[in-house]
Amino acid sequence: MSARAALLGLALAALPAGPLAAQTYLVVVAGIGGEPVYQERFQVWASALVSAARDRLGIADDRIVYLAEDPARDTRIDARSTKANLDATLDSVAARIEATGRLVVVLVGHGSSTGGTLKFNLPGPDLEAAELAARLDDFPSQEILVINLSSASGGWIAALSGERRIVVTATRSGSERLESLFGGYFIEALTSEGADLDKDGLVSLLEAFEYARQEVERAYDQQNRLLTEHALLDDDGDGAGVHEPDPATGDGARARAWFLAEPPAAPGRPVSDDPALAALYADQARLEDAVATLRARKDAMDPAAYETELEQVLIELARTGRAIREREEVPQ
Repeated sequence: MSARAALLGLALAALPAGPLAAQTYLVVVAGIGGEPVYQERFQVWASALVSAARDRLGIADDRIVYLAEDPARDTRIDARSTKANLDATLDSVAARIEATGRLVVVLVGHGSSTGGTLKFNLPGPDLEAAELAARLDDFPSQEILVINLSSASGGWIAALSGERRIVVTATRSGSERLESLFGGYFIEALTSEGADLDKDGLVSLLEAFEYARQEVERAYDQQNRLLTEHALLDDDGDGAGVHEPDPATGDGARARAWFLAEPPAAPGRPVSDDPALAALYADQARLEDAVATLRARKDAMDPAAYETELEQVLIELARTGRAIREREEVPQ
């Protein structure tokens, strides 16, 4: 055993045996279809994700909210997907979610970009990107994932990007207004085994993104069509999404360690009324989950790659632990 491996082993021994899993709250919004074919498509995609979240991914039913254009079409729909109902949903989640929890918002439908105003089409008043950005300020310490699977959605990244946030869009700009295929493939990736590219039994957000991006390109190639949609991912908070993430150089590192599947919760997670300390606890929990995920994937990984990734996470975890100790010593 190398000296490096021995040191990593000692560091691992000091960590909890399993992940301190944060509770995930999932809000799925299927917007207005406009035409029967899109009404059906958006509902099928959204319903598939909701079913998988409940049945396969371990998210408790009382932490899933499904809003759609026509609640009569599916008994799983909680309410109509109006802006008022979405606001009420986010109010409810904000009142219940723990400081280290995870909020996932998935938008399935049509979008638009006119005069710099970015919209997601809903029954009644549309949802603007700036409005959702303001609502997300109600979750200052939580991990936030926003997946906008609508057309003309690229500009939402700049509007929503921030610390402890991942934003995925189906297109790279407001000018990509045509029907998008990315949403169907992305939800397929999250709800099946096909996107498990490294065959470790787990599908990370990065794997789902890469799977969907490649399937879109394959579909366009098979139809001899020019690619008119370019999905983006931003997870480093710089407000600039990328079409081909590279965890080694920028976007993709957080998404690689982010899984929609919820591990069993473990007791003993620290809490704090101090927003800064709560945010640090959330970072610590995320990093501990990342270590646990790497442990689970170890046998399927190249040993050198495993040690490199583990070392990076442990260094960040040590820095976060030091910041927590320093903050805890500050008189409140």
